[in-house]
Amino acid sequence: MPGTVLLLAASPVGRGRLVDAASVLPVLAAVPPAVLAGTDTANVVELADPLEPQAVLTRLRAAATAPGPLTLFVTGQLQLDRRQRLPHLALARTTPATVRYTGLPWHWLREELRLRPPGSTTLVADLHADPEAWQWLGANPLDCGRTTAVYGRIAPPRGRRTVAAPTYMKAVATILRSGSRPAVDQLHQAAVTRVAADGEVGDLLLPQHLVPAQQQWPVPAPAGTGQQPVAAPAGPAPGSGGAVVPAGAPAAVPAARPSAPGASPDPHTAISAAVKDGRHREADDLAAQWERQARDAHGDGSDQALHWAEVRADLAMFAGDAERSCRTWLTVAEARLAAGQPADAPAVEAAVDRAHHQWGRIGDPARARELGPALAELRRRVPGRREGALDDVRGRLRDLQTQA
Repeated sequence: MPGTVLLLAASPVGRGRLVDAASVLPVLAAVPPAVLAGTDTANVVELADPLEPQAVLTRLRAAATAPGPLTLFVTGQLQLDRRQRLPHLALARTTPATVRYTGLPWHWLREELRLRPPGSTTLVADLHADPEAWQWLGANPLDCGRTTAVYGRIAPPRGRRTVAAPTYMKAVATILRSGSRPAVDQLHQAAVTRVAADGEVGDLLLPQHLVPAQQQWPVPAPAGTGQQPVAAPAGPAPGSGGAVVPAGAPAAVPAARPSAPGASPDPHTAISAAVKDGRHREADDLAAQWERQARDAHGDGSDQALHWAEVRADLAMFAGDAERSCRTWLTVAEARLAAGQPADAPAVEAAVDRAHHQWGRIGDPARARELGPALAELRRRVPGRREGALDDVRGRLRDLQTQA
């Protein structure tokens, strides 16, 4: 099966630039696509200093939904938005004051990759952090999702007026240009060795897997036993590969391991396999079981229960049921707001954005008219980052009313 490769290099134009990210693209572009992907054939998408975060999201979403292995090479700089203090990949128009609207929120990348089959996604990153983002990394891992293998480095702030070179990614590209395709962990180690030989120290080397500590999925009890699921104990943390870690930098977080022979460590694996095989009803039934268990154990508005509701919303989308997906995202958004989450919280904005997107795909005008007022009310409370979102809902709703 052919692979997909996304080459993304982005950094601001002007004085805010920390790294000349796009300089690595000619070197990466010289590598044969099959070598970049580690597959027999591959499709390559290149984004050089993009301007709009929505344009990047569109390309990222298309890559994330492509079948087969996905490899992302991301080069750029991390900055925090001043309001929510969340990491963003700075784009060409990004400034410290506008990063919330002109940068790519890192959680967008995580959200787009979260339902890909385990073992099918690799992220290779060469990132430079500004002082605020570097301090934030001392207490927070850069979450890329449970199923994404992550390799690379985050470099600390250099000096003012110093534009760094993406030396780690250039080392990766140079190794691949030789025509050989070592395993990604070996490629990472070779690139780190080259960077260290050039005298660069203090980098935070990304662990191979970043798994939030709270994401330890229960192990299902054997069918017919009547036993309740038990939490899986955490296994050993992945190796850091000889990382040079700055003081206070986050450590690798252990991944969940099964506690019983033959038990699956993560129900998402079975769900992803069912979706891949076109068994959409089976995937939804399995997710519904976990949602009920989460509600019973933690409550209807708990993060655990809402997570499984979000999974079911995505499963409806994959099954082509835009109406059910929209309804579920609306329910999730309302539940998060009712729980006291602010309207600009990433999880709330993401739920409303996805509801809006699925609403636009409902083919039955009567069904769309039914859900339109609820979406418009949510859009009034949660305008999101895209200008004119509420006007878009109101305009389409007027058009739908004329069709009644």
